[in-house]
Amino acid sequence: MSKEIHVPDIGDFDSVEVIEVLVAPGDTIAAEDSLISVESDKATMEIPAPEAGVVQEVKVAVGDKVSEGSLILLLEPAAEGAVAEAAGEDAEPAPAAAEQAPAAPAPAESARIETAPAPAPAPRAHVPPTEGKIDEAGFSRAHASPAVRKFARELGVDLGRVEGSGSKGRILKEDVKGFVKRALSQPAAGGGLGVAPMPEIDFGQWGEVETKPLSKINKLTGQFLHRNWVTIPHVTQFDEADITDLETFRKSMAAEYKEKGIRITPLVFLMKALVSAMKEFPRFNASLDPAGENLILKHYYNIGIAVDTPDGLVVPVVREVDRKSLVELAVELGEISAKARDKKLKPSDMQGGCMTISSLGGIGGTAFTPIVNAPEVAILGVSRSKMQPVWNGETFEPRLILPLALSYDHRVIDGADGARFTAFLSRVLSDTRRLLL
Repeated sequence: MSKEIHVPDIGDFDSVEVIEVLVAPGDTIAAEDSLISVESDKATMEIPAPEAGVVQEVKVAVGDKVSEGSLILLLEPAAEGAVAEAAGEDAEPAPAAAEQAPAAPAPAESARIETAPAPAPAPRAHVPPTEGKIDEAGFSRAHASPAVRKFARELGVDLGRVEGSGSKGRILKEDVKGFVKRALSQPAAGGGLGVAPMPEIDFGQWGEVETKPLSKINKLTGQFLHRNWVTIPHVTQFDEADITDLETFRKSMAAEYKEKGIRITPLVFLMKALVSAMKEFPRFNASLDPAGENLILKHYYNIGIAVDTPDGLVVPVVREVDRKSLVELAVELGEISAKARDKKLKPSDMQGGCMTISSLGGIGGTAFTPIVNAPEVAILGVSRSKMQPVWNGETFEPRLILPLALSYDHRVIDGADGARFTAFLSRVLSDTRRLLL
């Protein structure tokens, strides 16, 4: 006979979302095994089975809303003595013990069967440490269910370094598996260069110190940048663009659209100019396949924009830049910047980029070397523009000069193409009419 299993008393929570279904029809479960995971705006919890048995039918799905008393599944209760068998079903008994065990074993015999040695499992691939010990503070703050936390600890994975793909950035078991696969595919510690680990130092011995944990964005950004720096052979090409005429035109547009609440910045011109250069040099709009043997050329133009937030650097992506006007790009830039500051960016908002722009012009500096945002093959860095005397053939005249820094993957792009790319980009920025071509 089937028995209905309902959501028990879960406190003050009502209409919470099911974010994971942990059982399927036909599964044999033991008492206290987790059935589903639910999530409110305050916490994530797993609903356990009140008794052992075989799952007949699951009545909920991911995304459903449940409350106390909601039907979870139909269960065929286990027969007496079956609980122990369910708990030990993964351990196959030794042949002799299996032959000697009666249909309804006595408690002592049942215990003996449970502890009979199982066949030796196939050797598992060694999972290398994920940069040493787990950061317990980051691990505890990670957005994951108890089952995923247990799974991560078994593999030695620090959840604070794993990016979640589930609802609201929740870390799933597949995310942990993917993290381990990527770790296995990476070179040994130090990028295979034999670099010794950093020593642990007690900085407090020289004076007062304060320990402040990194934000999750800081950790993830650091992880990605380190990977990109040690696996991509970087070259940075420096150049300059005369944007005197562009800035005059931009200021006239800015005054016109200010009353409409639209802020026209130099960045929208950079985005359009960058697309023109990517069309002229298609290898810059490409990615290497994981094997590093094929080049994947893209026929769309999505530009990532590095945004500085209080919690760290994020890179939302503006899609189909080639199909949007300067005004449309200005509106969208304002929207994504606000979402970034308010922590409302979704993972999908930061995926699918073809090339990234990192602009520090609003802060200062003369030049810098940006790190390629893999799987992209190039990134454009922009510093603060300044007035400089430029010889026009007869006299010096003041011109507004914008410093450019193009970092690229030398496996895909050689130095000559890097120089041609920045030279072309400089010509487009120096004459905005070229954006119409």
